[in-house]
Amino acid sequence: MPYDKSLDVEVFKDVQVFDGTRVSVGVFSYNGGEKKLQLGRENQDASGEWRFSKLGRMTKVEVEAVVPVMKKAVESM
Repeated sequence: MPYDKSLDVEVFKDVQVFDGTRVSVGVFSYNGGEKKLQLGRENQDASGEWRFSKLGRMTKVEVEAVVPVMKKAVESM
């Protein structure tokens, strides 16, 4: 069965913005299933558009901002 965006319910979402990048923390439930935490990164290109990127490694500043958001997200699971 292919992925159906209409079945993907966003339970929680918060975005932390840094210099030229942003990290999103979300909790999603697909088709009434178990709630799962999702982390993502987007980088800003030269024209100001946001482009998806692998999250990969995080700086200390990013971690210090994202960990409290992750703790808040866990409360919605």
